[in-house]
Amino acid sequence: MRQDNRMPRVLHALLHLDQMTEPATSDLLAGMLNTNAAVVRRTMAGLRDQGFVTSTKGHGGGWVLAKPLSEITLAGIYDALGAPKLFALGCGNEESHCLMEQAANAATAEALRVASETFLSTLSAITMADLARDYETRMKELGLNPDDYRFDASKIP
Repeated sequence: MRQDNRMPRVLHALLHLDQMTEPATSDLLAGMLNTNAAVVRRTMAGLRDQGFVTSTKGHGGGWVLAKPLSEITLAGIYDALGAPKLFALGCGNEESHCLMEQAANAATAEALRVASETFLSTLSAITMADLARDYETRMKELGLNPDDYRFDASKIP
């Protein structure tokens, strides 16, 4: 089964947006994420609809954060992405008259419900600011200054 990796990619892009002094074009973000600009525009539109980013058109336009990182939870991003299905696992025939299949479905459904609640609860407790702090900690552990690695779109020819 193919994995949906939009969430970590979007989180990655949002962290970069926070560091940028100018709007980021869809082409620029696509290059960072190794995808195409149409995918970026489609994904960012969902984030815009939820109020996480804004966009401007024309020369000098692009995507910018609409909220500080501390006000963006990972649960909000997950929701903006359409709350992708977490598991390939699912129940069998939910209309089955077989009591054994009903028991198996009930146990599976309950485990999936608990896992989903735990996942959403965890995402709700993490903000984008937490990810930014994690990044800075990782940089410092490597002896690097995060400010030396800020992305500057104006330096792109």
